[in-house]
Amino acid sequence: MKRKAKFFLLLIIGLAFVSAQAQPDERSKVWIADNGDGTYTNPILHADYSDPDVVRVGDDYYMTSSSFNCVPGLPVLHSKDLVNWELITYALPKQPPFEVFDQPQHGNGVWAPCIRYHEGEFYIYYPDPDFGIYLTKAKDPKGPWSEPILVRGGEGLIDPSPLWDDDGKAYLVYAFAGSRAGVKSVLLVSEMTPDGTQLLDNDVVVFDGTEAHPTVEGPKFYKRNGYYYIFAPAGGVSTGWQLILRSKNIYGPYEEKVTLEQGSTDINGPHQGAWVDTPSGEDWFIHFQDKEAYGRIVHLQPMSWKDDWPVMGVDHDGNGIGEPVATYQKPNVGGKYPVVTPPEDDEFNTHELGIQWQWHANPKLTYGYPSGNLGYYRLNCKPRTENFVNLWPVPNLLLQKLPAEEFMATTKLTFNPRADGEEIGFIVMGEDYQYISLKQVGGQLVARVVQCKNARLGGEENELDQQNFEGNTVWFRVKVKAGAICRFSFSADGRKFTEMGADFSAVPGRWIGAKVGFFALRDGVTNDSGTTDIDWFRVEKIKQ
Repeated sequence: MKRKAKFFLLLIIGLAFVSAQAQPDERSKVWIADNGDGTYTNPILHADYSDPDVVRVGDDYYMTSSSFNCVPGLPVLHSKDLVNWELITYALPKQPPFEVFDQPQHGNGVWAPCIRYHEGEFYIYYPDPDFGIYLTKAKDPKGPWSEPILVRGGEGLIDPSPLWDDDGKAYLVYAFAGSRAGVKSVLLVSEMTPDGTQLLDNDVVVFDGTEAHPTVEGPKFYKRNGYYYIFAPAGGVSTGWQLILRSKNIYGPYEEKVTLEQGSTDINGPHQGAWVDTPSGEDWFIHFQDKEAYGRIVHLQPMSWKDDWPVMGVDHDGNGIGEPVATYQKPNVGGKYPVVTPPEDDEFNTHELGIQWQWHANPKLTYGYPSGNLGYYRLNCKPRTENFVNLWPVPNLLLQKLPAEEFMATTKLTFNPRADGEEIGFIVMGEDYQYISLKQVGGQLVARVVQCKNARLGGEENELDQQNFEGNTVWFRVKVKAGAICRFSFSADGRKFTEMGADFSAVPGRWIGAKVGFFALRDGVTNDSGTTDIDWFRVEKIKQ
């Protein structure tokens, strides 16, 4: 009996090991920052997590970022070592005011947020430049997050960051969006109620960067060694630098110092982010780099203190201002942790859509839904917008971020049209866009490639290529090469792919990077619609 028990125990262990080995590797196949040798390579996230902010709680780090018009919004990511990040939830399942964001509001919505931990709760302050400063809270960063409350209403109020002082008083620093307020390049501080839910209307200008630091914005509030610090980017998104302000009085006057610049590196506009420390006493700075079609990607810089001023990156030229590092020793967080990346692939085999997907507006149930155990995600062909010109005002675009400089995305789907004019497409979306699609025309499915330039300004779609397609299951593919040069192809069997159209240079959307994904549309309105069942979506390295 003992030998049999031992045999079965070993068999169970062996099966468990085989099962574990058989699980798919959910790590990115195209960008991993962790080099596996105790070092990392920037960017730590080669994806559009714009205006990142980070807070440490115990041994855990939590990041949030801007999401603009994309829904769900306010992504929340988790890390144990500041290099490997997992996307765990969104703080905004839908974006208020709902009647506004039920339609695409490109460039509007959630601008630079700030995440903090105070008295057992996580706080995210975020600005909507058209409505004001909002607050959402949660006891668990995975949610649920509270319904956002308006802390201060008003046009042009942006980039809030709170500070709870040693005496229990609370303050908020924020900036102005010149496009709404008619004022910019200044930072204000206002006292808040101690619970952080309302400003007390005693706003004070603490810094004016008009002369030396134009477009100063994105402030982050800290306190250390008796100094109040405001970390603020200046000089513009793609061309600016990181400015540090400090004062012994919260209302100033503030001294100023530039601590991070592009210098001799190829990392433009290194600024706007978060100072965090480790339990071992190290300091680090997380910021973004504007990389055009790839969005605002995330970098990690070593940081130290000298004479109560932060020192960021490495000062290569000895001018007292740090420059970004390309590769560096990983943070000392007291342990080693596995490689983790935000998801890219989706087999659509669960009861929920993959967490990486976002819509261009608040979604409606009829846009699409998972099938659970049936193994696909269904999109319904919704009517094109009235007086359709291009996809810019279309809400039911299901998209995710570009994950690397170079990659290949392939999807398999089945199209079940009900009528002529119904179309399903695989798209790289931005202010210019291009897609490959199947459309029913005269009872025949047609594969076609369509391009649109200057969609935001009303540019019209232009069909580049078309050919008849037999059957209704298709594989679509896009290869994205350095510089975001895209080439589309299709296959009827998943093995032999036929390229269509021409190379397309992807460009950003409105304040966001280009995105890849799906749409399903139709001409006219009926009481039924065609459908497309997406079997899977996979990202991998480009095959030669």
